[in-house]
Amino acid sequence: MAFAKYHLPCPDCGGSDPVSINEDGSGYCFSCKTRFKNYEEACDGSIDSTPIDIKPYRNNTMNYAEGEFLALTDRGISLNSAKTFGVKAVKNFEGKIIKHLYPYYIANEIVGYKVREQNKMFTWKGTGQGSGLFGEQLCRSSGGKYITIVEGECDAMAAYELLGSKWPVVSIKNGASGAVKDVKQSLEFLEQYETVVINFDNDKPGREAAKKVATLLTPGKAKILHLSEEFKDANDMLRKGSAHAYTAAWWNARIYTPSGVVNAKDLKEKYFNREKKESVPFPWEGLNKKLYGLRAGELITLTGGTGLGKSSITRELEHWLITHTQDNVGIVALEEHDMRTLDCLMSIEANDRLYVDHIREGYDKSYLDEVYSKIYDNGRVWIHAHFGSNDIDEIFSKIRFMIIGCDCKWIIVDHLHMLVSATTEGDERRTIDSIMTRLRSIVEETGAGMVLVSHLRRVEGNRGHENGVTVGLNHLRGSQSIAQLSDCVIALERNQQSEDPTDAQTTHMRVLKSRYTGDVGMATHLLYDQDTGRLKELDAADFEDDGEEL
Repeated sequence: MAFAKYHLPCPDCGGSDPVSINEDGSGYCFSCKTRFKNYEEACDGSIDSTPIDIKPYRNNTMNYAEGEFLALTDRGISLNSAKTFGVKAVKNFEGKIIKHLYPYYIANEIVGYKVREQNKMFTWKGTGQGSGLFGEQLCRSSGGKYITIVEGECDAMAAYELLGSKWPVVSIKNGASGAVKDVKQSLEFLEQYETVVINFDNDKPGREAAKKVATLLTPGKAKILHLSEEFKDANDMLRKGSAHAYTAAWWNARIYTPSGVVNAKDLKEKYFNREKKESVPFPWEGLNKKLYGLRAGELITLTGGTGLGKSSITRELEHWLITHTQDNVGIVALEEHDMRTLDCLMSIEANDRLYVDHIREGYDKSYLDEVYSKIYDNGRVWIHAHFGSNDIDEIFSKIRFMIIGCDCKWIIVDHLHMLVSATTEGDERRTIDSIMTRLRSIVEETGAGMVLVSHLRRVEGNRGHENGVTVGLNHLRGSQSIAQLSDCVIALERNQQSEDPTDAQTTHMRVLKSRYTGDVGMATHLLYDQDTGRLKELDAADFEDDGEEL
């Protein structure tokens, strides 16, 4: 039966607070060991039986006499350490230790013992509620240079021994699951120390709890001690005679930093042994001079007004990657049928506009078969081409499958605003922010290179992009995240309405952003051949960058 009231005076021995009573009125004095069948009758009005107002749970355990100070041979802990921490043990008639009793204090007074049975079951005599960490009463009230916090009472005594009994060690009360709560209750105490070394159990719960506890402390104060795989905890190291290894690990414990924050001194080996980032040249020399080619793991945005050649340049780039690398290429063309995608890439290979029916039908099937085989029979080209909206999550699933399942190193997405139309959200800016974040995450996670086609917003004034207006980053349609999350932004400019036929067919490529090189500005000029459908790079010396910026 559980006690209902505590800290009552004893009518027999006169103690001020040693009696606890049950719900049926019976009671027991933990000082004189008297049992009362009816406590109120025993008092007979001679004393005040109202519980005294003291700190909760200061109770009978001050007089708890079970056990004796022994070397905890079952855990490899010396008599001196057991006495230091006030830990008693109970032996059976064969002399074998069957219980440990770990004292817990409020101030300097014991309020409870945590009892460890032989079968690793734990019970309480008294309570640990409101008490400090195990061993906290041994530490100086003014703090000091180092303190170590472990996950169990035996680990505390073991770590104390392993460190030569020189530095204070405390333990949480309730294992990894209660670590945060226990440390919060003693946070003011721990903050008095310059360094808190956290040495929880070498398992997943222990490692996760160590990080959570480290975040409670002042930044730079917490160090996490990592044990080698063959050791479970400090007590395990003590029993295996590994004091030197523990001391070395203790001194080498590193200051905890949140995930993603590292000290530069720890990156030296990675710096000199990093994987070389190979560049694949663009088909156009002027662009290579600005950007030093394409690189896997980067997001390149290609933008321009309507009808300014984004699709032509994208197809030239797709064909270039297919024919000039051994990499797999994934094409996500959301505005065209898969037959159109096949025709356009074959047109570049044939140097003719095979996407026009009567031109394609003028070739022998054997020639078309040869062209088709050269481009597609290598099995490196993966296509998702569907006109109209798809479910946005399905599209992203296919992009990820192309990269991971089909081993595509390069992905071309045409275009961003078709992805926007595949969502049900009403706010275009927020939708674009979400999509750009997801695309950026895929690039970072997989290391694939991605070329994204994006549209421009309408500009104010009498001249638009079809009239050759110079493009700026602020012309990107919908959200600044397009520029912010892209490694590179390339804009296309062309005056479709020029009276000069050559000028009207010449697309100017301007680099608006280059995170890799930092080199921006006009890169090159491409002339569209109406007979072949191909783009030819012109001599940059024949042009001046005199476009009108809005």
